[in-house]
Amino acid sequence: MTDVRIGKSQVYASTLGLGANAVGGHNLYPDLSEEVGKEVIRTALNNGITLLDTAYSYGNGRSEELIGEVLQEAAFDRSRVILATKAAHDSQQPGKFNNSPKFLQQAVEHALQRLQTDYIDIFYIHFPDEMTPKNEAVAALQQLKEAGKIRAIGVSNFSLEQLKEANQDGYVDIVEDRFSLIHREHENDLFPYLKENKISFVPYYPLDSGLLTGKYDKETQFAPSDLRSKNPDFKGARFKAIITKVNQLEPIARDYDATIAQLVLAWYLKHPQIDVVIPGAKRPDQVAANAKAVDLQLTVEDFGKIDQLFK
Repeated sequence: MTDVRIGKSQVYASTLGLGANAVGGHNLYPDLSEEVGKEVIRTALNNGITLLDTAYSYGNGRSEELIGEVLQEAAFDRSRVILATKAAHDSQQPGKFNNSPKFLQQAVEHALQRLQTDYIDIFYIHFPDEMTPKNEAVAALQQLKEAGKIRAIGVSNFSLEQLKEANQDGYVDIVEDRFSLIHREHENDLFPYLKENKISFVPYYPLDSGLLTGKYDKETQFAPSDLRSKNPDFKGARFKAIITKVNQLEPIARDYDATIAQLVLAWYLKHPQIDVVIPGAKRPDQVAANAKAVDLQLTVEDFGKIDQLFK
């Protein structure tokens, strides 16, 4: 597992991380087992995945707490783990985001307690609010960075204009936002700015809730209670068109003795503008399977073939 530098910071993380929203994210997924969640974290660390990406909003801090518990176990060296977390959801104002310097400073302190650590490697503003000047929000994080409480500054779900405002002083190290083979708008607007300003990028939902894994067919239907039933990607002609393209990945994956999910992750790992990819997992075996994606060395030809298929 190779490491990549996060922006201009001194943080170096594994190029394949773990999205931990299904670890303690009881508000996001029903019937989660916390013991299984902790085993997901252990499996990641034991397979060379050093970046753990979580957030306060994953179980209102419970994901952070479970990760903190695992890191207290004797088997793991905190200095070899890259903790990334996020905050913006204000428990005092349900349904609203808060980027004020005071809120962010408190959010970092509370996250440190839940994670049982004295520093956070990457701290993101999870969502923009409507009030706070973004450069003031990031300046507050810069103060925390100078104090040694965080090591790299990130923003998530910011528009390009909001990012530019946030990065007025050049403090932003990393951006996390939606991007996948079927959601590629950022290649034209965001990526050129990131490259010019030496800001790292990490996509979330890289496997699009399983849509890019090959486990669905054109006849698959989702219950009304399933969030995917309300997602345009999972309905009608668009869903069938995506499945048709995903099916065309199967012979390429077979050539690499890999699954379609591993092939897709390998495509991200080879993408010149993507620094880290963070697939989520509900089970330890999914983490172990995802970790094998780093062993796939896609040829330039196959990278281009997949790229063009989903343009």
